[in-house]
Amino acid sequence: MSDRIFAAIWLTLCLAGLVVAWHINSEYSYEPVGPRPFPLGIIGLMLFCALALLLRHPDRVEWPQQRILLRLLIMVVVLVAYALSFEWLGFPLATALLTAVFGLLFGATLPAALISGAVLGAALWYAFDRLLDVTLPLGAWLS
Repeated sequence: MSDRIFAAIWLTLCLAGLVVAWHINSEYSYEPVGPRPFPLGIIGLMLFCALALLLRHPDRVEWPQQRILLRLLIMVVVLVAYALSFEWLGFPLATALLTAVFGLLFGATLPAALISGAVLGAALWYAFDRLLDVTLPLGAWLS
């Protein structure tokens, strides 16, 4: 039943998206077909998938154990905290903390999670900031 509820909501959103995408116009012609076909095509594919999900025989849904749902909730909370603290803590420290918490959630030991978090935070910052020339914040506490 939850599949069909999701599919009906998705179908409604796709229909609204088609209406919005149909009204996309450009002041000038920079492509032969204009900006409208890509959104219409993507939303049309999503509409087809929503219809297929709505019309298919539903599977029996088994919700995960409460322990797994708690882990998912913790992951969402940690991702929101990461997004909110990204500029203040800086990319290396925020990423190190995120990686360490995720490591602990997936069964790593505390030393392994802390070491891998620190290495990943520093390595990703170096790769993005120095190699790819993408400026990432070091954090307000370092400045």
